[in-house]
Amino acid sequence: MTYGYAIARTKKLKRHNLAGSEAHTARTRETPNADSSKQNIRLIGSTEQNERLEDLVLATIAQYKQKRKIRTDAVYCVEILLTASPQYYRPDEPTRAGYYHEDKLKQWVDANLKWLQETYQDRIVRCELHLDEATPHLHAYLVPLDKDGQLRCNHFFDGRQKMMAFQDDYHTAMQHLGLERGIKGSKAQHQDIKDFYRIVEEGKDLEPGKLTSQQLQAKAADRDRAIRKKKEMEATAKQLVKENEALEARIQHLSAENQQLRSELKQLADQLRDLPLEDVAWHLGLTQDTKGDLRWKGVAHIINIDGSKWYDFSPSVNKGGGGAIDLVMHVNGCNFKEAIATLNDRFGESEMERAVTHHAREQAAEIAQTEPTPQFVPPVEDETNWQAVHNYLTQKRGLPSKLVQHFHTSGLVYADSQQNAVFLMRGLSGETTGAFLRGTRGEDNTFMGYTTGTKRIEGWFYIRWGGQATDQIQRVVLCKSPVESLSLATIELQTQQGMSQSRTMYLAVDSPRSLPVEFLKNIPTVVVAYDRDDAGNEMARAIKQLLPGATKMHPQALDWNEQLKEQQQQEEKLKQDRGLELD
Repeated sequence: MTYGYAIARTKKLKRHNLAGSEAHTARTRETPNADSSKQNIRLIGSTEQNERLEDLVLATIAQYKQKRKIRTDAVYCVEILLTASPQYYRPDEPTRAGYYHEDKLKQWVDANLKWLQETYQDRIVRCELHLDEATPHLHAYLVPLDKDGQLRCNHFFDGRQKMMAFQDDYHTAMQHLGLERGIKGSKAQHQDIKDFYRIVEEGKDLEPGKLTSQQLQAKAADRDRAIRKKKEMEATAKQLVKENEALEARIQHLSAENQQLRSELKQLADQLRDLPLEDVAWHLGLTQDTKGDLRWKGVAHIINIDGSKWYDFSPSVNKGGGGAIDLVMHVNGCNFKEAIATLNDRFGESEMERAVTHHAREQAAEIAQTEPTPQFVPPVEDETNWQAVHNYLTQKRGLPSKLVQHFHTSGLVYADSQQNAVFLMRGLSGETTGAFLRGTRGEDNTFMGYTTGTKRIEGWFYIRWGGQATDQIQRVVLCKSPVESLSLATIELQTQQGMSQSRTMYLAVDSPRSLPVEFLKNIPTVVVAYDRDDAGNEMARAIKQLLPGATKMHPQALDWNEQLKEQQQQEEKLKQDRGLELD
């Protein structure tokens, strides 16, 4: 049995609103429709008459050091008003204003106090039970301090979702009293608590001739709010009907899609399933044993069929196999091509393709399980070619000699027998997974490529520096190649005049398909640094789709290596100019 609705409203109070709210709830000013012969009860907080609500709120906030200065327009307190439909308090006479069952009131008050104290603890600094109006209700004052003691009203009541959660939580606490929750998704805008008074005054029947001007204004406002409330409820009902219709249409659409998907999955399953071996045996001229067992007999054959497997028990054979193609080859004594032709002739093209697909899948699965996984083997280092590679990287590409030699000593860059610069690619845990080659022999060598066996989605050429070696990566800079990564790292090192305080990774990625997206999602700063051309812009756009939070950075020249070399030329020219000035 239900007894109407559990009703909760909130009102945010800034500092200058506190005195006015207190004057109403503490009855220090005249209140229309309030019966002065009835005594209200303060359930939480001191009964000291001189204690101001503002002082109480400020003292509660002062218990915690605020990390930021409190704004002048901040919400210092939230007034929470709680009640129930009149029929809860007086089910026998719901229109009799001011009357209530003592036991029902006590149960309701106890439940509300328990909810307030469990939900907000000592953040509730005052709570008043009003009995001098038509329907009992509570005014509770909440100082919105979060778990860290910071004044943050939006932590509790920011947005529609949090307000819905507030209403859900309150309804759960009142449910055992037989009180229902209001309609979820209501179009009513609870911007204030004025409609609350229409509820608590329900049943008040005063003769027009006996009303004061203030009471007449209050009644007129009640009527306007009641009309508005009716319109809001009608709008909510219409919206719910539309949403229900849309939901039913969506369910029907999904049901149709589900039916189609099942049909497609069945077709796919049939295509992947081998031909029934019993049908194949029949077409091959074998006859099933009359005793009803699994054996099929023919000239020099006694074949037992068990699912997709078969075994020939003929004394001269004793051989088994699996699949339709193997069975045809065995019974007809033919080769693979002839078996396929036989199945095509007896079953048709689509059924023959089923048998071939199954045969290929079975063989592929067996190979995958038995063959060892090929391991990447780095190119053999040829130290006799290192000086030529070193000269190419430092003289032609402008990379600092100390930097190149450092990575050569670390084993990340070396020369192979063809005088290629070998840049080892590693997984994020450091294991070698491949190598990128850059041709250096000749004047205009443009060769670039990956060594055979390189796993491009499991490893990259990268360098890490700045901060401490054990620090977490805070910034990743993406470039198109190892030379570009080293060039940009050099530029930033010179610009910053030393190592960065935060750990940075320069990572060579030449395709969105090889981007370590999951790793990069957890990096605070990702910089997309590709060439100043159409290809570079397209690469940046593709990466931004995968990592919307990434930032773009373009070189001043066509690419970062060109920019590095231009800067070095400018520095050399400045040195020469200074030398002339000294002469």
